[in-house]
Parts: sequence; structure tokens; C-alpha cells
Amino acid sequence: MNVENYKVLLVDDEPDILEFISYNMRKEGFQVLTANNGQEAIKIAEAEIPELIILDVMMPEMDGIETCEEIKKIPALNNSIVAFLTARGEDYSQIAGFEAGADDYITKPIKPKVLISRAKALLKRYRSEDAVEEPQDGQVLKIGDLVIDRERYLIINSGEELILPKKEFELLVLLASKPEKVFTRDEIYNSVWGDNIIVGDRTIDVHIRKLREKIGQEHIKTIKGVGYKYVI
Repeated sequence: MNVENYKVLLVDDEPDILEFISYNMRKEGFQVLTANNGQEAIKIAEAEIPELIILDVMMPEMDGIETCEEIKKIPALNNSIVAFLTARGEDYSQIAGFEAGADDYITKPIKPKVLISRAKALLKRYRSEDAVEEPQDGQVLKIGDLVIDRERYLIINSGEELILPKKEFELLVLLASKPEKVFTRDEIYNSVWGDNIIVGDRTIDVHIRKLREKIGQEHIKTIKGVGYKYVI
């Protein structure tokens, strides 16, 4: 995979870690940007529009979770992939990360080759999404009171406009594309995250819960032991 056209923003308050990861990623061919705090990261991300942002969770003043939440509010960064790189492997930390809109969660310590492999997998997913052809039936999907504008990443639910984080949007598009069809957890993982990306076991559950909070509990039904379906 040729990575020369991809910008990666690394955010960590430890200079040694930034230097070490930057060196290895630049050697691999990535265009690397760095920031040592959340506020700086947001400014750089908004100016440079990186394809991938790798965030440390534990930072002073503005931690990685807060930084991710702010990044996800910026329309120009809607397609940027966000991955957390942190020593905190506790389940609650992963849930908080995915609730903030993160696409992946990578725990330290990690070997440079493994990190680069994960970055390439994430960017491969990004590239695949860019290459998808426009659907024949256009970019607007209407299901009852729900309107999904895929071109603008916009949701209109009962007349109210919503901007969803990228993975929540993709999950809703998948479920709503075939109302009443039950999508298995494996189908959801492969379609929304890609089968070459490792995510936590609770990832789907977190995203489903956030969607229900935004579009209504009644529209997404859990089929125990199988998966989920969209109900009109």
C-alpha cells in the first residue's frame, strides 16, 4: 500500500513517544504531523485535514476523549479516522473512546511494525470508502420520518437535522438500507469497520446505544444472539 499521500496526525504529551512513532512512520512513507496536546491537535487537524489521527487518551488539560469529541464536531474532519493509542486497556476506557466517535483503539506497548500495520489497515478502509461508486438510486435514503443524505453525511429525523460521527452514520445507513432485515454482528463489523480492523467486543453495542438516543429507541431492535434490525 502506497501511503505517501496520507497525512497522519500523532497526538501525545510525551515527546519521546512522539519522536519514536514519528520516526518509524516517516520511514515507512507517511506524512506525519505532531501535536503534544488536544488544543494544538484540533488546530492542526482543522488546517491540515489528516486522513488518520492517532490520539493518546491521558493528556493534561484536554484529554484524548474530549479532543476526539471536538474533532468530530468539525464537518471538514468528518472523514478523518480517529484511533486511540493508550496504555489504558480497561473496558470503560474503550467504551468512552468509542462513544466519543473513535474508529479504533490501540493499547500500548505496541511494536512499530504492528502500529504501522494497524494504520495501513485503517487507511485501506478509508481508501475503499473513497472508491465506492455512487449508488444508482442516488444519495438520499428515505425511510418513514427518517431521511439519510449520504452525500452530505446528514440525517433528518422527524424534521430535525442531525450530524452523526462517521461510524454511527455508516451503521445507521447499513441498518436502514434494508428495513426489517436482521444484520448479524459479523455483517455489521465487516461492513462498518472492515474485517481487517480489530475493535472491542462492546463497540457495536456502544454505537447502537448512541443511535437509539438520537433517532429513537423504537427504530433499532435487538435480536438476541444474532444482531440488529431497523424497524419503521
